[in-house]
Amino acid sequence: VMIHQPSGGTRGMVTDQEITLKEALRLKQLLRDIMAKNTGQKLEKIHEDMERDFWMNSKESIKYGIADKIITSTPK
Repeated sequence: VMIHQPSGGTRGMVTDQEITLKEALRLKQLLRDIMAKNTGQKLEKIHEDMERDFWMNSKESIKYGIADKIITSTPK
């Protein structure tokens, strides 16, 4: 599992770029709030971890609160 802040690109008039930036920042805060609420992690930890790509294996994902369990398939 990998978490990160919203990313995107923009071009055009500066005013339009400002609108896009404001929306991206709003989404970043919303995503942090949702992640904190659903994982039990503190907002500060979510903020720190989402600043760059943050990778977790399956066990780390469970400990972090993103996953509930590891599902394995049986050979056919």
